[in-house]
Amino acid sequence: MAPKSSSLASAVLLLIAEATAQVSNAHVAFTTLQEWYNPSTGLWDTAGWWNGANSMTVIADLAAVDASIVQDAIQIFETTFSVAPSVNPSAGIEKNITAHGIMQTTYPAGWPDDTIVATADPTNSTSWLDGANDDAEWWGLAWIAAYDVTGNETYLNLAEGIFNQIASGWGTNCGNGGIYWETTNHYVNAIASELFISLAAHLANRVSDSASTYIAWAEEAWNWFAATGMINSEGTINDGLTSDCVNNGQPVWSYNQGVILGGLAELNRASPNQSYIHSANTIAQAAIAALADSDHVIHDTCEPNCAPDATQFKGIFIRNLLLLHRASPHDLYREVIEACATSIWANDRDTSTNQLSIDWAGPYVSSANSSTHSSAMDALVAVISV
Repeated sequence: MAPKSSSLASAVLLLIAEATAQVSNAHVAFTTLQEWYNPSTGLWDTAGWWNGANSMTVIADLAAVDASIVQDAIQIFETTFSVAPSVNPSAGIEKNITAHGIMQTTYPAGWPDDTIVATADPTNSTSWLDGANDDAEWWGLAWIAAYDVTGNETYLNLAEGIFNQIASGWGTNCGNGGIYWETTNHYVNAIASELFISLAAHLANRVSDSASTYIAWAEEAWNWFAATGMINSEGTINDGLTSDCVNNGQPVWSYNQGVILGGLAELNRASPNQSYIHSANTIAQAAIAALADSDHVIHDTCEPNCAPDATQFKGIFIRNLLLLHRASPHDLYREVIEACATSIWANDRDTSTNQLSIDWAGPYVSSANSSTHSSAMDALVAVISV
């Protein structure tokens, strides 16, 4: 029998090898993601405006745990900050839900390359608004992620400005609360309202002189959300409310289950209250029961035909599940994150290009794009920290 010290040393070496492989996989994914990056638009080709915010966020999350890519990340942030407003698709963006509950974002013809305009002031929050409130909120969270890596106050100020723009539309429907999906389409839905909670809570932990204001916003929005009925009897979250302000029964999308987890974890950090963590754990475990297969790999019901929007959803769930796991560690969350990352690399990767596709359990579905890839990359980055 090997001495205990030898067994311990072997276990440590195995853990080091696993951690090294996880970082290596994330590096490869980062390099591949950047093959889609277009420095003339500051976005990632083959996906939309809000997807760009999520691509930037996963790069920031990788930079936060891997100093070797920080300089590359800083350059990406600076480029996107400078030029992306010139292709803001505000003139002509439309959002709708198909008869099957699939989210659809339509962009102006020729967007983005044929719609470049004179560069707007990137420090002005209105330069990041496109008429869809959730899109603006994604950019607010992306600039907070960039701030966390760089300490650049300009990014944090921009996130504040975006939040203040969205906050001006709070409470015009459904029990004096909620955020419309679009400014011209008065659909009160889960994602825009959850992002509002999360953005307020993230700001509360970073803007010390206004922390109480952001805490109050996050608490008000969460109390409203929890009372709407969007959280169904199974503990998962449907997509939104009808015009009569009741749960519309639309699909249980992974990103709706995820964003609230990160928002509640951040709110608990800003204003500790065990009820926030309890609610987040209840939703997370219900979501895993609903969305994970027998191998703990997460799926959305639209697979493999989730374009153009739902290709992004699962990575958002995993990103926010990690935030909850940091606040309230749970073996199930670790197992899900590890299972997703392992399966993506083994079963959902084109080994000739290292592109990552939509079905994380595999087999690889051709063709991948920057949305499917950045979403899967969220899991590869999250597993580094569990």
